[in-house]
Amino acid sequence: MSETPTPQLGSFVRELTVADVIAETPDATSIVFDIPEGDEKEFRYKAGQFLTLRVPSERTGSVARCYSLSSAPDEDSQLKVTVKRTRDGYGSNWLCDNVEPGIKIHVLAPSGIFTVDNFDQDLILLAGGSGITPVMSILRTALKRGTGHIVLLYANRDEQSVIFAEQLRQLQEANPDRLSVIHWLESLSGLATPEMIGNILQPVAAKRHTYMCGPGPFMESARAGLRRSGADMHLIHQEVFSSIEGDPFAEVVIAEPVEGDDEPATAIVELDDEVHEVSWPRNTPLLDVLLSQGIQAPFSCRKGECSACACILKSGEAEMMHNGILEPEEVEDGFVLGCQLLPKSDKVEITYNE
Repeated sequence: MSETPTPQLGSFVRELTVADVIAETPDATSIVFDIPEGDEKEFRYKAGQFLTLRVPSERTGSVARCYSLSSAPDEDSQLKVTVKRTRDGYGSNWLCDNVEPGIKIHVLAPSGIFTVDNFDQDLILLAGGSGITPVMSILRTALKRGTGHIVLLYANRDEQSVIFAEQLRQLQEANPDRLSVIHWLESLSGLATPEMIGNILQPVAAKRHTYMCGPGPFMESARAGLRRSGADMHLIHQEVFSSIEGDPFAEVVIAEPVEGDDEPATAIVELDDEVHEVSWPRNTPLLDVLLSQGIQAPFSCRKGECSACACILKSGEAEMMHNGILEPEEVEDGFVLGCQLLPKSDKVEITYNE
């Protein structure tokens, strides 16, 4: 039986070298990457964002997996992702078993919208298990850059499962007036119920932005607890990862126009410090158009199942073919998914900067 040929890697794919591997807990490992000289701009990131890694697979050639950055952009010169083994999780187990310094791994540029706009505001951070990874990046950045007070509630099975335990202790000791860390251990207190979470957060929840990440059951309890505490549900931000199907590392191929096609629309796109004007075929997703033009727009799955390519529709009309991740409140605020976006008017303005 002949093997399926490996698709050509896209021009947007980058390669990073592993500089260090850190055992955080018996089942969690941090992978530190060097940033190639000259590529610093491409790997600029915000606290709370993630990397998409190309993990080798004998069965399919590769699989794509997203891992949050636990490094802090203001303090770390290298990139660090933290990976926790999951039962039957191919990507996490391969990385924990095989990655060592010197190995090279293909990645996509940092992306994601689980980010903070104002680090001077008071925050609530909720994490369950490996959900501490993006939360840790946000926490360190807020303490470094901002002035607000932070409450962190971190739930784990037991004391041995607490990732970054020593770092959290040091941060709390160094910032006693700004940081309160509450560890919830299932081995001592049972599962964190909505009532328990609500009681803990009730004194501080009313007007704070909340950022939370963790397993599904924890997130459900956390949301219910926040609701009981009187929190404004519009101020809740959560990071949700879903399995990536297909190959987001493959080169983008734009179909040639055929006779009878409508004239392309025009897209005006704000990205980082530049404004791009591109011709936008009516049947081609915006992300594909940008990547084909060498414009490094953020993305991960290319299937509408993650938030990596989220941007804001400023003017004009466009529609998403599929939305498997954006909350109704986010859509109301103008967020759209670039990988699923088709133009409905002749001119459409999009920004990735807000």
